[in-house]
Amino acid sequence: MTRPLRVGIAGLGTVGASVIRILDRQNEAIAQRGGKSVQVVAISARDRSKDRGFDLARFTWFDNPVELAATADVDCVVELVGGADGAALETVRTALSHGKHVVTANKALLAKHGIELAKLAEEKGVSLAFEASVAGGIPIIKTLREALPANRISRLYGILNGTCNYILSRMELEGLTFQDCLKDAQRLGYAEADPTFDVEGFDTAHKLAILTSLAFGTQIDAEAIYVEGISSIAPLDLAMAKELGFRIKLLGVAERTKTGIEQRVHPTMVPRTSSIAQVMGVTNAVTIDADAVRELTLIGPGAGGDATASAVVADIADVATGKVQPLFGAPIDQLEKAARAPMQRHEGGYYIRLTVHDRPGVAAGVATRMAEADISLESILQKRSETAANKDPHGRSGTPVPLVLITYAATEASIRSALENIMGDGLIAEPPQVIRIERE
Repeated sequence: MTRPLRVGIAGLGTVGASVIRILDRQNEAIAQRGGKSVQVVAISARDRSKDRGFDLARFTWFDNPVELAATADVDCVVELVGGADGAALETVRTALSHGKHVVTANKALLAKHGIELAKLAEEKGVSLAFEASVAGGIPIIKTLREALPANRISRLYGILNGTCNYILSRMELEGLTFQDCLKDAQRLGYAEADPTFDVEGFDTAHKLAILTSLAFGTQIDAEAIYVEGISSIAPLDLAMAKELGFRIKLLGVAERTKTGIEQRVHPTMVPRTSSIAQVMGVTNAVTIDADAVRELTLIGPGAGGDATASAVVADIADVATGKVQPLFGAPIDQLEKAARAPMQRHEGGYYIRLTVHDRPGVAAGVATRMAEADISLESILQKRSETAANKDPHGRSGTPVPLVLITYAATEASIRSALENIMGDGLIAEPPQVIRIERE
């Protein structure tokens, strides 16, 4: 009789506990598909006394996850410790060095050390699987690595952080401020006590670095990603987006350009008719633009114990089949070191909200500076003050009012140059709001 795949789980939080429950009920199905059953034999966590809903006595306990990774009684180590370094890194390094398969949900670890760990896995002839590291229960890793070899991918973009999507959805639908929605997200468990990693775009950037490597056959280059978060988004921007036919999402975008691979994370205006604009709440979505399938969008739960555990178990089931495949779709020595496309060369449409003084000549001065930078305006919309007294015969009050510009395709460098001149002219009362537009 074939010996079961012996699994050790390092980290028994929401995801780790859910992995054990799913394996308990799906083990027979996994054995039928892969020819080998799965048996969790060892576990490690910080708190042995915590009630996790099952009997810990079934498993060998390790206080130190690195010791679990080294034990001869485990064939596959599931790393759910988290963090780019420290115990997580040492656990994975130790497991691979001992010739053990590894399954991880750790995007930060892969974004920082993915190439090193992939080389080690190749040298030892074992799997390093990471479906759960990006977009929760959406099988985006498997799709990019296994389902699209007939396609040349030109662009990949997506909603990769449920916390940010929840906040932007609530802000739009209820007219709430960023801070109010963040407090609710923290109360509901969607956001951490320190939400910086999520709301400032770093979580999305780690995930994008992994997807870029898979999509374009390149080495991971997380440092090349331009990152901007959502904390500056105001209810007025969401209202203006709706009026103009857009919706604001925090997107991670990777794209082939003439100058190299462009990677960027930032709030983005997307057409309200697009598939990705319909994705609300904590849900994630990824769209792939390719030559054969044209446009492919995958939508599903981006976080949560069961959704992420589903992806972890799928990787364990793959390990049980005995199939070992390259981490990023090709051997490490075949991955290109892609040229970086600098953000200053990014070209696209822009939404620009300026807070200007409501007086004659201001809009004309703004338009002049845009023209000098070779920027063409698709539309310009000025909101007049509804409450200010002492308006002139033309309804102008001299008080600060929003002036919204939508540009045709322009470079990031030209937009920044024009705005610097506008600020130097004293035409605006506060720093400008700039949101890039992603067309279908």
